[in-house]
Amino acid sequence: MAQQIPGYEQRPGSTRTLESTPDGSIVKRTVLPGGLRVITERLPAVRSATVGLWVGTGSRDEGPAVAGAAHYLEHLLFKGTSRRGATDIAEEIDAVGGEFNAFTAKEHTCYYAQVLDEDLPLAVDLVTDVVFGALCAESDVDTERSVVLEEIAMRDDDPEDLLHETFVSAVLDGHPLAEPVLGSEESIRGMSATALRGFYRRRYTCPRMVLAVAGNIEHAQVLRLVRKALGDRLSGTRAPIPPRRGNARSRGDRRLVLHHDDTEQAHVMLGLRSPGRHDERRFTLSVLNAALGGGMSSRLFQEVRERRGLAYQVYSSIASYADAGHLSVYAGCQPERLGEVAGVLREVLAEVAEDGFTDAEVTRAKGQLRGGLVLGLEDTASRMSRIGKNELNYGRYLGVGDTVGRIDAVTGEDVRDLARNLFDGSGGRRGGAGGGVSTVAVVGPYAHRDDLPHDLHEVIAS
Repeated sequence: MAQQIPGYEQRPGSTRTLESTPDGSIVKRTVLPGGLRVITERLPAVRSATVGLWVGTGSRDEGPAVAGAAHYLEHLLFKGTSRRGATDIAEEIDAVGGEFNAFTAKEHTCYYAQVLDEDLPLAVDLVTDVVFGALCAESDVDTERSVVLEEIAMRDDDPEDLLHETFVSAVLDGHPLAEPVLGSEESIRGMSATALRGFYRRRYTCPRMVLAVAGNIEHAQVLRLVRKALGDRLSGTRAPIPPRRGNARSRGDRRLVLHHDDTEQAHVMLGLRSPGRHDERRFTLSVLNAALGGGMSSRLFQEVRERRGLAYQVYSSIASYADAGHLSVYAGCQPERLGEVAGVLREVLAEVAEDGFTDAEVTRAKGQLRGGLVLGLEDTASRMSRIGKNELNYGRYLGVGDTVGRIDAVTGEDVRDLARNLFDGSGGRRGGAGGGVSTVAVVGPYAHRDDLPHDLHEVIAS
């Protein structure tokens, strides 16, 4: 693949073809004068199109006074613009059988619409109108406050969701990424319309955004629609903001955290910090995670569920951000078996740290990642998400074939070296000190830490 000029360095007003395949798929990127990047993937064999407007702003960009503002704002933007009320927005997308939604994450927010290809003009107009023309009326702020508080209550009623938030807050303690996307009841109750509008004005600017479109579309058509929708907002000489790198640090204290909940199961998550997304080992980390707990043949699933029957659900997962990440292992079990489960999890991690995985395990893990990648891109929404997120996070396009090649290039020795680096306590940082897992989080029917089985305390100390 030819060397690409990153999107944030591409000359405003210029267009580049990033990939062209024999099946007619074409990926193009244009940088518009106002700093907005437009990236499209033409898929002539489909009859749909998905438009996504990615904003490089998420919960890590909030201060304590506006904790949860990015997610709160996502709700608020659907309440109406100078051209449409909330009902108009809903009726227009329903009238064409489309989907219009949004989501907020730690480092970005995305607004997207999926429609038939013939309804592309409506999708572009709706998405851009909502993102750029929201009124953020005070009455709507009060209405959505109740909705967001209900969402926080729903999270707290789901033990697995609550466990995940508890774990992340602990493993990244002191880092902006440790804060929950939803904010807290206190911060949401205290959020004013003025504060939300200020966050909106500061953060929702063209240089922070990527408009991604995938489907049976033409790049030139998308550009015409975007220029018509945004008009003067595309004027000026601003350049796109480069991908986030970040330099924040977490305290990284070893800790065992408990959230008492009167549940039928005990839920445990243990793990440690891992490399961020700009680390050259990110594909190795994906293979390691798949072999450890990514499927039914993974080491954890076979050992905990199939051989010992200790838990119905057990898996590992990774999250990679600009300057941090974490690897976690989850299991849900009967409260009286929590100690035994914790001991087995510790044994598996110790074995992986010492010996790595077999060649067969690595081969299966790579096959799982290859298949999951390709099968996951069978619809235009997934294609839009891939090109948009890559442009926002890296400023470069990496084709499916190139990604598969990077996965195939990972060796068993690469995985073994990374496992040793992680589980010896370095947390993905070269030269780290300490040992083993850094954080254990538990949600279950335990009133005090002293009620937890001894094996959990050994995990954190090993």
